[in-house]
Amino acid sequence: MEINGIFTGIVFGLIIGMLGRAVVPGKQNIALWATLLVGVVAGLAGTFLAVAFGVDDTDGIDWIELALQVGLAAIGVALVSGAGRRRRL
Repeated sequence: MEINGIFTGIVFGLIIGMLGRAVVPGKQNIALWATLLVGVVAGLAGTFLAVAFGVDDTDGIDWIELALQVGLAAIGVALVSGAGRRRRL
């Protein structure tokens, strides 16, 4: 993975965080900055997983990589949102 791929992962991670939040049902009590941070981490992790599985370089849109990223973002948003609920009790 090159620096260009990492930079792209960060930028798209911001969008992926919002998509991940939209996929999780219900209201999430999570700050916007936390959603974006989860998205960046999920974007980078999804890219690394796509490289590991060999599905990172396809013709056109990398749908598998995008699905991995959004799925990881949804899991991350759900975990962070759930952790915030447990702390408040």
